[in-house]
Amino acid sequence: MAFEPGDVVFLKSGGQAMTVAAVDEDSIECLWLGDEGELFRETIPSVVLTAAPAEDDDLDDEESDHEDADEDEDEDEDATADKKHGSA
Repeated sequence: MAFEPGDVVFLKSGGQAMTVAAVDEDSIECLWLGDEGELFRETIPSVVLTAAPAEDDDLDDEESDHEDADEDEDEDEDATADKKHGSA
């Protein structure tokens, strides 16, 4: 798998999320924050890393849910306005 700077990765064995800072032929320079907020930077072999699951799909679903809710509210407002004006 090809990693690019800015990608979020994990060790295949688990651990904290890390951000790719630089990519060499067989190694990836990663950054991450420790438990007490300290910044770590380490070069790690690319074969031991895996990409973090993409979150874009979750955001698209949430945006879609919000759009559906907005449409329902608009329909409710239209129905209320029709009742006030005597039209059905």
